[in-house]
Amino acid sequence: MSKSLKRVRAAIEAAGLDTTILEMPGGTRTAADASREAGCEIDQIAKSIIFRGETTGNVVLFITAGGRQVDPVRAAALAGEALGRADADFVRQTTGFAIGGVAPLGHLTEPRIFFDRTLLGFETVYAAAGTPRHIFSVEPRALQRICDAQVSDFIS
Repeated sequence: MSKSLKRVRAAIEAAGLDTTILEMPGGTRTAADASREAGCEIDQIAKSIIFRGETTGNVVLFITAGGRQVDPVRAAALAGEALGRADADFVRQTTGFAIGGVAPLGHLTEPRIFFDRTLLGFETVYAAAGTPRHIFSVEPRALQRICDAQVSDFIS
């Protein structure tokens, strides 16, 4: 089992979530892949999008519905600073995850987290579990709570 998957499993257990991490045969690198593998709507995928604070260098995470895009202007206003693109090295170094498997929890560096209210319209959502092949299901309010994420409007 990969270190990333172990960290996510430990974070799920520490949060007291009753869920199972699923390994998907077709991979879950994109929201479209994950929704196909999970057999759900694309917006039921809780996608983790990482930005880098231009002033602070801090990690800022936006958990958004799979079919939505983060609006950079709204995101920067919420973060209180300009946000830059987080390249693969920054993502790996600060979160411990590779792009395509970034989980909403279990990060090496605690990010500031914002949560797309679109996800709250579903009974269940699916999130990456630290690899491009693993996901877990969770009630969206529980995910928002355990991530200590601020429910916000930041999609375009």
